[in-house]
Amino acid sequence: MPSHAPDHPGPLSDPLTGPLADPLANPLADPLARERAHLTASRAALRAMRADVEALDLRDVSANWVNAEALHHQVSERIKALADLADTPLFFGRLDYLHTPGAESAEGAAGERFYIGRRHVHDGDGDPMVIDWRAPVSQPFYQASKKAPMDIGLRRRFGYTGGELTAYEDERLSDPEEAEQTSKLLQSEIERPRVGPMRDIVATIQPEQDEIVRQGIGGTICVQGAPGTGKTAVGLHRVAYLLYAHRERLARSGTLVIGPNRSFLHYIEQVLPALGELQVAQATVEDLVTRPSLGAESRGTDSADAARIKGDARLAEVLRRALRSHVTAPAEPCVVVRGSRRWRVPTYELDEIVEELLTRDIRYGAAREALPQRIAHAVLIRMEQAGEAPDDRVQDAVARNPAVKAAVKAIWPPVDPAKLVLRLLSDADFLAAHADGILDPDEQKTILWAKPGRGVKSAKWSPADLVLIDEAADLIERTPSLGHVVLDEAQDLSPMQYRAVGRRCSTGSATVLGDIAQGTTPWATASWEEALTHLGKDGAAVEELTQGFRVPREVIAYASRLLPAIAPGLSEATSIREAAGDFSVRAVEPDELDAAVLAACREALGHEGSIGLIAADARVPALAEALDAAGLTHLSPGEETSAEARLTLVPATLAKGLEYDYVVLDEPAAVVDGEPDERTGLRRLYVALTRAVSGLTVIHGAPLPERLAA
Repeated sequence: MPSHAPDHPGPLSDPLTGPLADPLANPLADPLARERAHLTASRAALRAMRADVEALDLRDVSANWVNAEALHHQVSERIKALADLADTPLFFGRLDYLHTPGAESAEGAAGERFYIGRRHVHDGDGDPMVIDWRAPVSQPFYQASKKAPMDIGLRRRFGYTGGELTAYEDERLSDPEEAEQTSKLLQSEIERPRVGPMRDIVATIQPEQDEIVRQGIGGTICVQGAPGTGKTAVGLHRVAYLLYAHRERLARSGTLVIGPNRSFLHYIEQVLPALGELQVAQATVEDLVTRPSLGAESRGTDSADAARIKGDARLAEVLRRALRSHVTAPAEPCVVVRGSRRWRVPTYELDEIVEELLTRDIRYGAAREALPQRIAHAVLIRMEQAGEAPDDRVQDAVARNPAVKAAVKAIWPPVDPAKLVLRLLSDADFLAAHADGILDPDEQKTILWAKPGRGVKSAKWSPADLVLIDEAADLIERTPSLGHVVLDEAQDLSPMQYRAVGRRCSTGSATVLGDIAQGTTPWATASWEEALTHLGKDGAAVEELTQGFRVPREVIAYASRLLPAIAPGLSEATSIREAAGDFSVRAVEPDELDAAVLAACREALGHEGSIGLIAADARVPALAEALDAAGLTHLSPGEETSAEARLTLVPATLAKGLEYDYVVLDEPAAVVDGEPDERTGLRRLYVALTRAVSGLTVIHGAPLPERLAA
């Protein structure tokens, strides 16, 4: 596989034009110079595209101010999407087809050349200069191989330094004499140190990742991915692909990325904008279920047992029973007075109407809205029997009659979902009545508040309580569904949280990302099949990524010693990285622990890239004090690293989903002991061990967990 850098271009041959002239005689005869010229021309074309949009005259093009504002917003977003990011390569690859793609007959058809990049760029005549990586014609860049060249004569990868094109590498896929080799540029791009938030992997997507990214919007897909397999990046690029392939549909229905915490969302927030996608919302599950209009906000915490029970799917039935208990049998007939006539709907008939609505099991609010119309319809039947000819307007008027309204209020009263949950968690008798046969007495006692809140606003709601309120609210009024939802770190969700997410994509699709081995909540899911059932996506395809691209092989092998204890059914991850990475485990005396950690941080800062000091949450304050005393500048998760501040102090509970070039792990035993049970603690440790991209140093004063000490 030929690879070329600017200092040594060497005698080359262009696959379409044949032997090239002496590069010293004609600079543009040098392939690298030609590629740089194409990059310069493409950037100029992108600037022209943006200038054309900026020059649009939007005056008097809309019928009203609402449409005008919407149009101005669309144009503004288009201008942002066409921004040329100086440090982001406009294209990263080239495909030389042997024949014209899509031609009815390949015989005699001339080949075509396409530059593959993050977005489409065309010249003044509309001819493409860069093809969007999501276009069908770009797929061979990721999928073609020597065994299946997909009509590609040459695949060229480009190397960049600081936004400048500095090297290229060729694969002649249709040449039987050229052996298949590992791409050095691809390897160096995967292993390149980083500072700042997560970047896209569009130049390095692997075939198995590309197959997941390009799956259609019609179904939900679950990706079980070991550390370093790129599952988060796959999910984000899948969103970008779906927006490309189904833009109008998703523009109407919306897309959402759900992450485990704010630090994680901040870490990934630049990936989609770098791909030109600005309309994807991001949220945590707590963001989703917090309903300010109900006055309930998270201000409290639950014990592990209480949170586990509240997150159990059985609570959905408890809530349903409690809500339906507000429906009472009619106590008297409904008498409607219109003019001089009185129309009477007897009690037994009201009872039949109510029973029919309950049997249909429609949402509480929808049934409450239907009830006055059903009563009004019964009145209209009597009017017709008396010789009148009422129409729909008469039925609507009867439905608004004070007598009908009073009957509906008595039979099917309005229910506030927050007040319903407040009563369940505060009133032992009310909970017992509706949890009978579902929760045993000990479980009921566990979730009851010791000090009941006096009202919705003053109650100390926990995150699990907000999920219950969200469930109750959906039992009353349907939660709007989005077109596509990406759920990352999904293994940590409770069944009730899965239900909350599932409501947001009930008529759409989802990409579920996670790793069973990294489940660090007491209620972490046991299997993806179970999780998908709670999500409402039974039968969704489950794909497994086991080939790591980021975590060094020695590091992933060390962390994998924990798998038999934390996820015995999972395959052990492997790493394709050629560099084994820096890895060491250092035992010190307990009173020397802080000093050893500081020394390891200084050592790590001697390398290029980001540094993460990961420690049990209880150890973070002491380590922060030690870092300050030593004059080592450090950040908190969510704060963006820079050349001047590359060290982040990370509580173990916030490490999930984050990556650092070098990781110093403080006291593994403390990480395990910080969790309510050993399995959860070992899973938390597994997460912390697999955050390193280039090197890991483990410092311990206490004995290591048994499986790591072996």
